[in-house]
Amino acid sequence: MCLIVFDWRPRASAGALFTLAANRDEFLRRTADPLHWWSTSDDVSSPGSSPAGVLAGRDLVGGGTWLGMTRSGRFAALTNYRSPHETRPDAPTRGTLVSRWLTGAQDLPDTALGYLDQVARSGELYNGFNLIVGDWARRELAWYCNRGDLAPALLPEGTHGISNAVLDTPWPKLVRKRAELAELATGETPAPLAQLVEMMRDPQIAPDRELPATGISLERERALSAAFIETPDYGTRGTTALRVDVHGTQLKVEALERSDDDGSHRIARPGAFERREAFTVEAG
Repeated sequence: MCLIVFDWRPRASAGALFTLAANRDEFLRRTADPLHWWSTSDDVSSPGSSPAGVLAGRDLVGGGTWLGMTRSGRFAALTNYRSPHETRPDAPTRGTLVSRWLTGAQDLPDTALGYLDQVARSGELYNGFNLIVGDWARRELAWYCNRGDLAPALLPEGTHGISNAVLDTPWPKLVRKRAELAELATGETPAPLAQLVEMMRDPQIAPDRELPATGISLERERALSAAFIETPDYGTRGTTALRVDVHGTQLKVEALERSDDDGSHRIARPGAFERREAFTVEAG
């Protein structure tokens, strides 16, 4: 997952609590299952954890996932931090940081910030990442990046974005999509999830003067500056739109994924396979 923009309203008494649009960018050769309800055949990364009630894709190479949620209201999403000269091939897979929170291993803290504090104690073992974890029923959303000096922290109300640098780093695609989401999320009528998906499937390349310098070639920086990436070997493999609405003592969750894989692992680009899911969470 390489671009996530989201609007967080923890004090909402009605309407949208959380709105998200996200692109997962990955090598085309890397196989993955699309969004689905996990069963016992899916990844369970810790003793005492359970895949029951987890809605997520699944990485079939490293295990774990890049974005997911649960019937109890847990949420997590991950992006890689772009630092090619620091990448270690022997580092543990980062996707299990998401799946461990979602599957609820017995040895984990039960709060989002507590979990990230635990992750941070061994953060140096992993290649660079940003990790968002939350519990919608508790009105908690927290972020941690294992590059830099910032400790795990609860996220403030507002519209935020993460790409392959720390939270809200002003890369052109992040700035553009964060502003577009903010406009859609604060409108009088909620934007359809399909509109959020279309918003993210934007191939616009940033001008050279606005490109970051992350240790890759100029040609690669140009290609990766698009929200929707398309290269011969790497690109945006799927887009997820998500909304959590407050309805009295319940939260209504709606998710839409559009991807390049119908579940058979035969890639079709640009992807047009869609999955929709909806469920409720008891908010107390």
